[in-house]
Amino acid sequence: MRNRKRPPTHPGGILKRQYIEPLSLTVSELSEILKVSRKTLSRIINEHGSVSPVMALRLSKAFNTTPELWLTLQQNYDLWYASHESNDWKNIEAIAV
Repeated sequence: MRNRKRPPTHPGGILKRQYIEPLSLTVSELSEILKVSRKTLSRIINEHGSVSPVMALRLSKAFNTTPELWLTLQQNYDLWYASHESNDWKNIEAIAV
């Protein structure tokens, strides 16, 4: 795991700044395109929800990206916060090298 001081950007922030704003889409418009509720999409955009595998597939189809892009962004975000919110995992001893 790479040691980063600054947290990775939430995929919702990237979705908002790199896709929604440049295309002048509203949350309602994009939620209709993605066939999800406005509330679900809003939670992701406002960085209160996670990108699930199904949502990654929807986003990849809508924006001609890969689902792996969205899942990797979410995984990097989650892993960084998990490693910084708890120190319990640091006390685990290696079983095998």
